[in-house]
Amino acid sequence: MTEKVAIVGAGLVGSGWAIVFARAGYQVSVFDPSPEVSERVNDWISWELTEHRELGLVDNADQVIDRISIAASLEEALKGAVYVQESVFETIPVKSEVAKAIDALLKPGMIVGSSSSGIPASKFTETCKNRRQFLVAHPVNPPHLIPVVELVPAPWTDPALLAECRVLMEKIGQVPVTVNREIDGFILNRLQGALLNEAWALYSEGYASVQDIDATVSHGLGLRWSFMGPFETIDLNAPGGITDYARRLSPLYHEIALSRSQPELWSQEAIGKAEQERRQVLSADALADRRSWRDDKLAKLSMFKRENLLT
Repeated sequence: MTEKVAIVGAGLVGSGWAIVFARAGYQVSVFDPSPEVSERVNDWISWELTEHRELGLVDNADQVIDRISIAASLEEALKGAVYVQESVFETIPVKSEVAKAIDALLKPGMIVGSSSSGIPASKFTETCKNRRQFLVAHPVNPPHLIPVVELVPAPWTDPALLAECRVLMEKIGQVPVTVNREIDGFILNRLQGALLNEAWALYSEGYASVQDIDATVSHGLGLRWSFMGPFETIDLNAPGGITDYARRLSPLYHEIALSRSQPELWSQEAIGKAEQERRQVLSADALADRRSWRDDKLAKLSMFKRENLLT
């Protein structure tokens, strides 16, 4: 019998999760309290999977689509599910309300992963009767194209269910990253935040334009980072490996870090100026088309990595 998962919240992230699970062979029941959102789910998923079929990312898009159904209620979505992926609007009040509603319907052994991108599960599951069954399972948007997912337990999450969730994510083709204990922003957004904060500081201080700072990443750092992380990067960037790299360059990076010992909020002046620069390159009414272009490139990169890289 095919196992079932429930998706609660059917925005772009939730719909992406539906594709991930259905693509892996699961029956997927999607619930969103907004009828308007629910009505758009099937059309968006059908369009997205048609694109994936043309790229060779799925063998039979129709079969994947047939595995996805829209539930009329939360109870219907959760009935018989072995896993629940919650992807509702990211505020503590909203997530707390949904967590309580899910909690009232949970069966023993069911796992609930939240797509929270920075709010720890302890902030919205503390009062849940079955709080040991909740954790954060934070994907990168869009999850059906970018496979990494951060698994972050609350202090009370059952370790056995955390381990089971990691196995599940590997089974469906995601790349799980276990965060050993809670920290605001988790791993991905803390790394991204460090880069963004430095980018804004350099831009605010007039060192380079938005376009040139972006080029430094897209045509420089990003090329390596698309298939290796920071530790492997520096391990390969010195003749003697990571220890040799640290010996040569750690003093430089320490000085850079000290120069930002009092970080400031991104200034409204810099934000306004960056907005002007970006709109000269890409008009506001072209943002949606550019997002589609991005997703197409991500899909092709995903296909290339699948065919050419072992890990």
